[in-house]
Amino acid sequence: MLTLEQLYGLRSNHTAQVAGERDGVRLQEPVAQAYVAMRDAAAEAGITMAIASAFRDFERQRAIWNRKFSGEAPLYNDRGELLDAAKLSIGEKIEAILTWSALPGASRHHWGTDFDIYDPTPFASGERKLELVPAEYQESGPCYALHQWLLKHARDFGFFFPYARYQGGVAAEPWHLSHQHFASQAHAEINVEQLAKVLTDHDVAGSEYVIEQLTEIKHRYIDTICNADITSGDIWFG
Repeated sequence: MLTLEQLYGLRSNHTAQVAGERDGVRLQEPVAQAYVAMRDAAAEAGITMAIASAFRDFERQRAIWNRKFSGEAPLYNDRGELLDAAKLSIGEKIEAILTWSALPGASRHHWGTDFDIYDPTPFASGERKLELVPAEYQESGPCYALHQWLLKHARDFGFFFPYARYQGGVAAEPWHLSHQHFASQAHAEINVEQLAKVLTDHDVAGSEYVIEQLTEIKHRYIDTICNADITSGDIWFG
């Protein structure tokens, strides 16, 4: 079980460097071991994979959130269309941010159980930049073969796609994998009152408005995930 500081991304001592990945890619040790086993199995099938992002601490998530809330970073709707932040109410702005970026303290990346996966081979020359957009994982996209392999085999190693399709909360993220056993343990510990205190104590922009609707935010953006039995026929990129 994670401590409160670990659960909400305020500490990183529950994670370790993942072998064979770039410096700074960290997961819980048993999750890292499962990932390495999966990566090795994929390699035997001619599939390459690497982690784009794994553990992400509270401060990094807060910086992302604050930039979007202040208008320094763009906002998009659930279809990926650019929004005019000046025309949005505070509630609409919060909704737009949460569609694509987790609330600081509530990101699954805090737990050391979740990571963003991609095929590094098409990007090795530097001519193409990874964007982590659904098109990269659809047919003809550079990560399509990897995604198809993962749909068939990720569960064999304990992983699933929590955002396999859009369900009215977080946008579809075909790159996001989660270790079901360890992530479900962390997820069960998330508490609205504790999260509200973390937001208040750590200068999160707009936290007073977020806290007013935190119960609904938790239901829509934290608790609403896809089940672990998603198959290729169930994927909808939204």
